[in-house]
Amino acid sequence: MPKTKAARPAKPRAWTEMATHLVDVAMGRKPADLVIRNGRWVNVHSGEIIAGTDIAIAGGRFAYCGPNAGHAIGQGTKVVDAGGRYLVPGLCDGHMHVESGMVTVTEFCRAVIPHGTTSMFIDPHEIANVLGLAGVRLMHDEAVAMPINVHVQMPSCVPSAPGLEHAGAELTVADVAEAMSWENIIGLGEVMNFPGVAANDPVMSGEIAATVRAGKTVGGHYASRDLGLPFHGYVAGGPQDDHEGTRAEDAIARVRQGMKAMLRLGSAWYDVASQIKAVTESGLDPRNFILCTDDSHSGTLVHEGHMDRVVRHAISQGLKPVTAIQMATLNTAQHFGLEREIGSIAPGRLADLLIVSDLAAMTIDEVYARGVRLAKGGKLDIDIPAYDYPKTAKNTVRLGKKLKAKDFDVAAPKGANEVRVRVIGVIENQAPTRALEADLPVEDGLVGMDRRNDVCQIALVERHRGTGGVTNAFVSGFGYMADCAMASSVAHDAHHIIVVGTNKQDMALAVNRLGEVGGGVVLFSKGKELALVEMPIAGLMSDERAETVAAKAEQLTEAMRKVGCSLNNAYMQHSLLALVVIPELRISDVGLIDVTTFQKVDLFI
Repeated sequence: MPKTKAARPAKPRAWTEMATHLVDVAMGRKPADLVIRNGRWVNVHSGEIIAGTDIAIAGGRFAYCGPNAGHAIGQGTKVVDAGGRYLVPGLCDGHMHVESGMVTVTEFCRAVIPHGTTSMFIDPHEIANVLGLAGVRLMHDEAVAMPINVHVQMPSCVPSAPGLEHAGAELTVADVAEAMSWENIIGLGEVMNFPGVAANDPVMSGEIAATVRAGKTVGGHYASRDLGLPFHGYVAGGPQDDHEGTRAEDAIARVRQGMKAMLRLGSAWYDVASQIKAVTESGLDPRNFILCTDDSHSGTLVHEGHMDRVVRHAISQGLKPVTAIQMATLNTAQHFGLEREIGSIAPGRLADLLIVSDLAAMTIDEVYARGVRLAKGGKLDIDIPAYDYPKTAKNTVRLGKKLKAKDFDVAAPKGANEVRVRVIGVIENQAPTRALEADLPVEDGLVGMDRRNDVCQIALVERHRGTGGVTNAFVSGFGYMADCAMASSVAHDAHHIIVVGTNKQDMALAVNRLGEVGGGVVLFSKGKELALVEMPIAGLMSDERAETVAAKAEQLTEAMRKVGCSLNNAYMQHSLLALVVIPELRISDVGLIDVTTFQKVDLFI
């Protein structure tokens, strides 16, 4: 079938507008648009797999699900024989950030539709930290234009930690209240300022109240291992879910308090295996668990998958396939108040379904959304036109000056021959960091690095207002062995530029290169550019096709390996080093931040 814009599914009519037509189709008085016959119905409501099932679809919604839809077949009805394969609801990602894929909403959809994702709940707080409410509106409007269901959560914390960082914009309670009236806003994005919620910060409580008054869902983000009073105060403040757990006890605590435990498997976050034991070993009710990705870069999407990858992984950890699918479909829909729209194959719901030949392996043969086949055999059947971002969304990297090697000098205390410093410690496959210490040499009054013990330099360069500000510190865990530096304008959440390197000249070259191309991620070694992924949209997203971005990202990964980095998805780890809402130690434009006490700390001990 040739790719054609005309094949895209139309925006669905409301169930109330078509209920009588669906009844007529179910009764055989009118023909269905599409009938899929002889499938194994994965029923997420009952937890059964029902063989010999026919599905009749009309107007982009399910009309009949039962043993024989012959009565709904008319002259214009298209009939598809499932041949005994499984009929699975379209998969839902309950929490994610499109910007982490390095691509636009359009390109993200192109990448994930063949993997069975038909609904996403996106939090565009990355672009919000650069462009504010206008950036959220851009992604909201692009989401509305997609052939699948892309619901938007209004970012809650911009900046994520007031007083500890300065983002490119600031969102207020009034902004949140305004956004709640937009057609595609589904709720409030992850409330990362958990100390603020526990302390009854008026901005946090005001945003949550505005969301609840609008009848929408409040997303959570409690990034602390402390399950004592701060946790209880946070839950009492209103957040309804949380994806920041890393232990079984984290999931158990959240579910017991009435929250939904979101278990994530992203490109660099592997938190499903440890937390799913709350179900497989402790016996908690799986209805209160939701699978999500949080952050997936383009390489993962193109080469490994999206929610199909998460479901497959959850099954490998001991979940029954139907239970894992429930966590990626019905549970998500119920949480966001959309059970009558998505999340299951049942009458009235949007006709989002997958034809799957191997359930445990999640081998997806065909993908339908709103009753239209969008992908077959891992390839898109349709074209999704590129979304045109305005000039105001570009040229957002403002350095204020050309960086030089001396901008990364760290002056030692007067008279010191050696210094003890705080070091950010990267934890592979997890978002938290460790607060480490290291003894470093001093030469000519400047603090040196310790490559043999994996201590190199990190710097944050202000890029929103062109102040020329540079914050210098040290980091461990990347394993760089050669003279090199990697810089990125993706630096959650304020999105200044983070550069990590073993050579100050390379650090300067890398930062300046991002200023030239308008943002992205680049790796230099010995004065030579080894890899570059341009991201000119807000310095966060590429305007190229997902496959092209994935190829550039793979070149970056290979270049990082060549200079000694063996971390899984090291770019994702790099991009979180300024995230001052997740313990233990981070860097910001304010300085080095202890995220266990939420205070600025000195570099020297």
